[in-house]
Amino acid sequence: MARVFNFGAGPATLPEPVLKQAAAELVDWHGSGMSVMEMSHRGKEFIKIHAEAEADLRELLGIPKNYKVLFLQGGGAGQFSIVPMNLLRGRDSADYVATGYWSQKAIAEARRYCKVNVAASAADAKFTCVPKQDRWQLDPKAAYVHITSNETIEGVEYHWIPETGAVPLVTDASSHILSRPLDVSRFGLIYAGAQKNIGPAGLTIVIVRDDLIGQAMPLTPSVFDYKVQADADSMHNTPPSFALYVSGLVLKWLKQLGGLKKMEEINMAKAGLLYDYLDQTEFYRSAVAKEDRSRMNVSFHLRSDQLDAKFLKQAEARGLSQLKGHRAVGGMRASIYNAMPVEGVRALVEFMRDFEKTHG
Repeated sequence: MARVFNFGAGPATLPEPVLKQAAAELVDWHGSGMSVMEMSHRGKEFIKIHAEAEADLRELLGIPKNYKVLFLQGGGAGQFSIVPMNLLRGRDSADYVATGYWSQKAIAEARRYCKVNVAASAADAKFTCVPKQDRWQLDPKAAYVHITSNETIEGVEYHWIPETGAVPLVTDASSHILSRPLDVSRFGLIYAGAQKNIGPAGLTIVIVRDDLIGQAMPLTPSVFDYKVQADADSMHNTPPSFALYVSGLVLKWLKQLGGLKKMEEINMAKAGLLYDYLDQTEFYRSAVAKEDRSRMNVSFHLRSDQLDAKFLKQAEARGLSQLKGHRAVGGMRASIYNAMPVEGVRALVEFMRDFEKTHG
């Protein structure tokens, strides 16, 4: 069977060259006589895989030397708890900005550990935009300011970096990391689950400034203590080794492609194709403010919800998979991450035109 165009929000599509390389190396990695899945994480073979992945990530993002790169487990949702456990550092409150489903999840979890000041919220706009910063009510005594820089479900993305003064800025970048260049030095901490734009599910990447680690809450499990993991080179416990290996292949694919500037150009072209079509039809609609539209997750609705099931069935028949929107918002969602080729977006737009002609 031919591969479909997989528009799933995560676990998501991976670059085909990466999948083929992983398949070729599955039984015997580089003449070692072992699969990566069988290796000791402390053996020289895996140490090489780990070191190359970190070096490539640092190169792609231009990560400064005073930041640690951690390869952990627990997903982005795990970091909802791990961040306050590590970054409160004796303070009793943190600022959060609510822009959708995942930022609200982060807020709820943080409230188990500290007082949360919701510095701004887009709830009044039904989470269809990013609140302008002049509306934010930041607390200069907060331990950190947390944002979700791309809301996977609503399709809302920050296209700017907030100014938070001396208070460290933290972002959940799970669904758009590596989709464009990023000034890491503007953040105290960046975290991301791998299963959208980096690699398979199971790996979580944390990029954290040196001065923010080493003061974890006493209740923090050692495997969740950034300092413990940094001192152990992310190997205090067994890391998600195969997920890290495949993610390393994705990083090399990105470098071969031309890096994040080139990736951004491609992503802007892909998103432009889909949004341009949505803007010229009344059969489909996108509620997200144009300036805050996500390049990664395009959420839209048909004119009538009664057509949703038919749309999805016919899309599947055309090899366009996993377009159903999240249950929290309904409708459709096309996740067009780095590994989605432009041909996939063209095929989707062509199908949407045909469906509109038949049912419009």
